[in-house]
Amino acid sequence: MKVLAVAGARPNFMKVAPLMWELQRRPAVAPYLVHTSQHYDERMSRLFFRELQIPQPDVDLGIGSGSHAVQTAEIMKRFEPVVLEQRPDVVLVVGDVNSTLACALTAVKLGIPVAHVEAGLRSFDRTMPEEINRILTDAISQWLFVTERSGAENLRREGVPDERVHFVGNVMIDTLLACRERAESSRILDELQVADRAYVVLTLHRPSNVDDPVVFQRLMQALARATDGLPVVFPVHPRTRQALAAVALEDTARFRLVPPLGYLDFLQLLARARLVLTDSGGVQEETTVLGVPCLTMRNNTERPVTCEQGTNRLVGSDPERILAATSHALKNPFPAHTIPELWDGQAARRIVDVLTQV
Repeated sequence: MKVLAVAGARPNFMKVAPLMWELQRRPAVAPYLVHTSQHYDERMSRLFFRELQIPQPDVDLGIGSGSHAVQTAEIMKRFEPVVLEQRPDVVLVVGDVNSTLACALTAVKLGIPVAHVEAGLRSFDRTMPEEINRILTDAISQWLFVTERSGAENLRREGVPDERVHFVGNVMIDTLLACRERAESSRILDELQVADRAYVVLTLHRPSNVDDPVVFQRLMQALARATDGLPVVFPVHPRTRQALAAVALEDTARFRLVPPLGYLDFLQLLARARLVLTDSGGVQEETTVLGVPCLTMRNNTERPVTCEQGTNRLVGSDPERILAATSHALKNPFPAHTIPELWDGQAARRIVDVLTQV
């Protein structure tokens, strides 16, 4: 069975890694990896392949950056000849980036069935490009692998037959659990001169938070006041770095601005933080398993189990609300949390079991 797996951007790499590990263990499976290079530089791509022991891609499409339309179209144009040449039995896509939708759409138009890992997640906010990618990819996929029960419920409401939906757990957590011990050897806290549980981690990259200079400046000024004297370690996404250059901040001394980190350093940074402030989806899941309090600066989440059972709380994007929530989180213990169902490090095995039963 030939399985053509696709990775495109930083969030994909932690999801495709355990799938490639598992596919390579199966003698009856021939895995083939395509990297679209939607994220392509050292810290956003190549370092992850080394740290996560992902095999070198069989093909690198070399897409690079661009608008949503240009990037999606270019991926489809370059991916089509690969599918025609390889004729896989299934195209395996993960997550919700432009590469996910572009490769899924190309495959089904060529008559190749698609498996979508991390299916069914819904923020119910169609202003998010990721939400559009999720909905459309799910609509054309043959196998839909969900990370939490809300995903299966969403797909049922959308009319997807139950036999196409498989609740398998979370491949992101497969990677986290597999790498946790190695991450302990990271020296990132020493390099940043921060102490265990004595700093806050901040990540920001959503267009709704960073693209409008007025909104972004108000948010950053509130965050500078919010953390009760603790340093704020801020790995800066490339789009956010552009936004930072366009705003005037009165108090930046508290922020430790660093480039995007490798997976092991970032995992250790999360694991030892006092609090995490984010607008990322994956960070909500990682902090839930690590038991670290997380405040998500969005009005919605496509990962509700992280709030219902985990350590995540939605605080919106209003600066004063974020200020109040951060102060409360630093002064009070978070409520008890549990690890979501099937987040046990075995999701990739379950996925490949389903695919190889065909």
